Amino acid sequence: MCNGCVQKEYPDRGNTCLENGSYLMNYLGCANCHQRDFVLISNKATEDEDGEEIVTYDHVCKNCDHVIARHEYTFSVVDEYQEYTMLCMLCGKAEDSISVLPDDPRQSAPLF
Repeated sequence: MCNGCVQKEYPDRGNTCLENGSYLMNYLGCANCHQRDFVLISNKATEDEDGEEIVTYDHVCKNCDHVIARHEYTFSVVDEYQEYTMLCMLCGKAEDSISVLPDDPRQSAPLF
């Protein structure tokens, strides 16, 4: 992973968790070949471990195959919520939780 390729390491992305793709707003250009071109995805792997899906891949420079960052995305269901996390030097860090119920109990107003 290369901190010379990104504007900010692990920017806070709130609840935006990317399963694939790249956050190009944070990409300065390749520190190895000094080109600012497309970022490719390589070495993509998906694991299912104890009910948790883990997707990992590398962000790679299109011109020189320099590894810019390693991306990790996780998905799991805990109780009645879908839990998402993302950790990547380029794309940032984020987590989200969404109810599997039609009405999220955390969003309902108290009756009294």
